[in-house]
Amino acid sequence: MSPALIAALPFIGALLPGLLIRSGRDVAAMVCGTATFVALLGLCLHIPAIMAGEVITTRIDWLPQLGLNANFRIDGLGLLFGILILGIGLLIITYARFYLARHEPVGVFYTYLMLFQGAMMGIVLSDNILLLLIFWELTSLSSFLLIGYWKHLPEGRQGARMALTVTGMGGLAMIAGMLILGNIAGSYDISDILNAREAIQASPLYLPALLLILLGAFTKSAQFPFHFWLPHAMAAPTPVSAYLHSATMVKAGLFLMARLWPVLSGTPEWFYIVATTGLVTMVLGAWIGFFRDDLKSLLAFSTVSHLGLITMLLGFGTEAAAVAAVFHIINHATFKAALFMTAGIIDHEAGTRSIKRLGGLRKLMPITFLIGTIAALSMAGVPPLNGFISKEMMLEETTHAVWRGNANLVWAMATVGAIFSVGYSLRFVWQVFFGPERDDYPHKPHDPGIGLWIGPAILTALVVLIGLFPNTFAGWLVDASAGAVTGGHPHAHLALWHGLNMALKLSIVATLGGLLLLILNPRMLAIRDRVWRPDAKAMFDGVTQAALYLAYRLTDRFTNGSMARAFVAFSMTVLLCGLWAFSTGGYSGATRPMLPIHAIPLIGWVLLMIATCCMVAFHRNRLLALVLVGIIGLIVSGSFVYLSAPDLALTQISVEVVTVILLLLALNFLPKRTVLDSRDGKRGFDAFIATLTGLGFGALSYVVMRSDFALPSISGYMIENSHKLGGGDNVVNVILVDFRGYDTFGEITVLGIAALAIFALTETLLLGASGRRLRNWVYDSRRAGARHPLLMVVITRLILPISLVVGAYIFLRGHNMPGGGFVAGLIVSIALVSQYMASGFGWAQSRNRVPYHAMIGAGVLAAGVTGIGAWFAGYPFLTSTYGYVKLPGIEKFELASAMGFDLGVFLCVVGAVMLALNSLSRIARQAGETVNAEPMDINPSRIKGGR
Repeated sequence: MSPALIAALPFIGALLPGLLIRSGRDVAAMVCGTATFVALLGLCLHIPAIMAGEVITTRIDWLPQLGLNANFRIDGLGLLFGILILGIGLLIITYARFYLARHEPVGVFYTYLMLFQGAMMGIVLSDNILLLLIFWELTSLSSFLLIGYWKHLPEGRQGARMALTVTGMGGLAMIAGMLILGNIAGSYDISDILNAREAIQASPLYLPALLLILLGAFTKSAQFPFHFWLPHAMAAPTPVSAYLHSATMVKAGLFLMARLWPVLSGTPEWFYIVATTGLVTMVLGAWIGFFRDDLKSLLAFSTVSHLGLITMLLGFGTEAAAVAAVFHIINHATFKAALFMTAGIIDHEAGTRSIKRLGGLRKLMPITFLIGTIAALSMAGVPPLNGFISKEMMLEETTHAVWRGNANLVWAMATVGAIFSVGYSLRFVWQVFFGPERDDYPHKPHDPGIGLWIGPAILTALVVLIGLFPNTFAGWLVDASAGAVTGGHPHAHLALWHGLNMALKLSIVATLGGLLLLILNPRMLAIRDRVWRPDAKAMFDGVTQAALYLAYRLTDRFTNGSMARAFVAFSMTVLLCGLWAFSTGGYSGATRPMLPIHAIPLIGWVLLMIATCCMVAFHRNRLLALVLVGIIGLIVSGSFVYLSAPDLALTQISVEVVTVILLLLALNFLPKRTVLDSRDGKRGFDAFIATLTGLGFGALSYVVMRSDFALPSISGYMIENSHKLGGGDNVVNVILVDFRGYDTFGEITVLGIAALAIFALTETLLLGASGRRLRNWVYDSRRAGARHPLLMVVITRLILPISLVVGAYIFLRGHNMPGGGFVAGLIVSIALVSQYMASGFGWAQSRNRVPYHAMIGAGVLAAGVTGIGAWFAGYPFLTSTYGYVKLPGIEKFELASAMGFDLGVFLCVVGAVMLALNSLSRIARQAGETVNAEPMDINPSRIKGGR
């Protein structure tokens, strides 16, 4: 199975729960579990090749000129994180099925969960840093949805906002760092970047890139001073906490540091920034976690501490430390996911997760006690569990670390962190499960069904098995992943016993110190209460409020709702930037000669200026302004004809007709004249700014048209290859449907969205206060005289078939002659709009059999399917093909696949225009316009005696 398909499977799985939730939560969980299992199976099929040193890749060229390729790779590091994401994800899916209440929207939960899972898989399998950035931001968005899943809880909403704010800001910084890194390496592909160590570290931009990238990694992995968001994310449901904070979200930062370790590590900057941050985070997280009474909060700060431990090991920059970091990533994922699920079980069955209200659960919940105790002891680093091995490896590496010439500081601080780690682990076990049974539990505690405890039980079994047989159950994976991190072939020496060395002595000290902390817990609490400590949440809220206040002040000062002020600011900014660019750009004067001025274009230009000046002078009269706009558009259309641009002329004149008609209908509900709300001085200032802007853009146009450029124009390529590659002689149409088809696809999609937005706004307009004002508006039908005159009805009936034939003709000839789907759509729209104008919307709409929403959707779908069809032939998206057909009795003619794309353009244009007309008509009917039953005002059936 290709890496791209493995990364895509969770996203496919995200589509199913919402569709199948009506079949029950079992079905929703099953489809998610199936998608996850298939992805995990596909990943595991590559284990033999990866163990042999191969790297499995999938390369999909997307925008190679920009370095944006959808490349995926599976190496040892991707394999490790992929197994953790998918394996633990499979257990979480099962756990969530039994944890969430029946009244909760489980389909929504599973959709969010699979979306997040896909984003994480995208991160760990990406072989392009730009693609990785897309998935990186997607994890922030999907985690925001998961953390805020319980929308009714204020702390859930705030925790989601806090996580999104912190990780999002870090992500923005990381984008800049990644762009710098790719620029240094000369490629955005990770495979190429990993081979550019010397160039990257020798670059003067190494430090800025390092700082920006680490900022993104530290915020995502909750490193000091960004650690505060993670505990507040505990307001999420426990399945979310177990997944995000053991194997996925917070591990993303660790993955990034491990992925870029070969090119960023080994420098003093890397050591002092990464190792120091990790060490401080390790100790601080352990200290805070020891005093927490909420089980999930305790586990959250323990996660912060262990993330700091792994970060510190990666910061050391040695091969042995990288091996220890990779091994502890595995161990932490197993015991921490089990502990979070255990805390969820306790909360689910006892009704609380406060240590002060628990105790004595050892006999009431024996299965939960066994699972939680083993996992907690592994977190404490007690033999013979897996946490003990990686803790010893960590302590061993700290004894070799020298910080600013001091050889004892690092291992001493790490030992302090390990002491508090043992302390909070023992608190979890002793104060929850031991002691006398209580009679004031919120609920009567008991072990849950197998659905809740099977997941943590499997993880706890791995905790024991990896501890007893580390090389069998984890050694191969550690070797493969550590090799991918270091770029070498390290062999992990995993064993419970390495002799009576310094690491074992420090481990014993940590264990005894943790026991002492448990005994002295009440006194420690009293000391802590007397010591002032900063409140990270209050600081975050203060900074957020200050930023909001400043934003509101700036907004109120510079954007008070005045469009004129916004235009002035925009225009002056553009003018100043243009003036600066012109004065510093080395312009050496005109190099092209002036063209002769003939009488006809001169007359057209004079008329255009007159119409424009009249538009400025009489703009308050809205109807006259609209007429002047039409005149200006007509002159522009004529100029296109003069300049040999018939396609543009056809499009311009068609757009003008449709626009004038729709605006006339819209102006029917507005005052005839615009209110004069500017003083003479203000209007004079606006005129001055407008004149400057016009002169500036005129000067820019003059300079561009009279200058030669060093780079050749792309127009030559288009003209030479229009027929050869696109099969069409109309270069403009070939550009729109082939060479630049992706742009056109985006434009018709935006056009359809705009029409749907108009329809949605109309729905809102017809409700509430605005709808009441419309119903109370007196519709004056006398202004129009005969609303549906006989002459107009007859003419439009005669024109309709002719217009449709012309539209079809324009559509079919567009690939080789002026025309195409866009112009044909406008012509057909004009023909249909004329019917609605002649006989009224109600009469015409009753004869319509095609819903306009569906027409827009069919247009986008037709264009998209045409583009996707190129993939089956092995070509990029929207690559067209063509051929010639000879039928009996008909001259040989051409068929191009671009016709399907052009059909999509045609449908979108017709659907958008008619849906806009539909919206205006509904407003008119709400305002009291009557709906006629006959096609004209004169009913022929009622005329008697020929009168």
